[in-house]
Amino acid sequence: MKKLLMIPIMVFTLGGFWLTSCQNANTDAAMKAPVQSNEGIAAQNTSQESNGVEGMENEEVEIEKTSITEPAISAANKSATSKTTDNMQNAFKGETNASAKYAAYSKKAEREGYHQIALLFKAASTSENIHANNHKAVLQESGLTVPVIKPAFTVNTTEVNLQDAIGGESYEITTMYPDFITVANTAGNQLAMISLNYAYKTEKKHKVFYEAALMALQNNDVKSKPTVFLYVLLVVILMKQKGRHVAEFP
Repeated sequence: MKKLLMIPIMVFTLGGFWLTSCQNANTDAAMKAPVQSNEGIAAQNTSQESNGVEGMENEEVEIEKTSITEPAISAANKSATSKTTDNMQNAFKGETNASAKYAAYSKKAEREGYHQIALLFKAASTSENIHANNHKAVLQESGLTVPVIKPAFTVNTTEVNLQDAIGGESYEITTMYPDFITVANTAGNQLAMISLNYAYKTEKKHKVFYEAALMALQNNDVKSKPTVFLYVLLVVILMKQKGRHVAEFP
């Protein structure tokens, strides 16, 4: 009987030891799990540094991508600025030459008996001189060289001179000044844009008056136009005396 009682007691005792051992093992495992070895820590740091380097490389790439477009923009502005200088010098040359040419055309028209057309050429000559001085002022304000001009042209009959004047004005209002204004705008040169726009607007008026004068000459109707031509001359003279630029003829 005693032997039978000892068996359950021993089983119960051994079971208690086994449960206690399992609990201790689980506790040890739970306590040891969060602890990392030095090798693990080093590996983690290396991974973080690697990610950091990759991030820096990505930032450098973005910076490089951003900086690629800046030199292109600067180069465009630099090119436009240089071109504007050339354009202003050419505009000054053209207007200086036109002023002298129209003055000579005026004398020729007077000799041929076309007094009204002579007044028109004289008015235009004065206007072109104002344009030239405006362009010159822009160059001087920018510290640039003002070219020395020796006007060169040929004086023909008044009819041919009018045709030449129409051709010159047509080129200025369809090609030269629109191109010059576009480049000056790209360069951000406000003074150049103002001077070029004034000249551009006036040249459009010149062309209209020259065409009217040529038609009157070809129709032998020049003497019916004295009031128009004289009015143009007076407007130019009055504007010049006031120190203002003739942006547009009325």
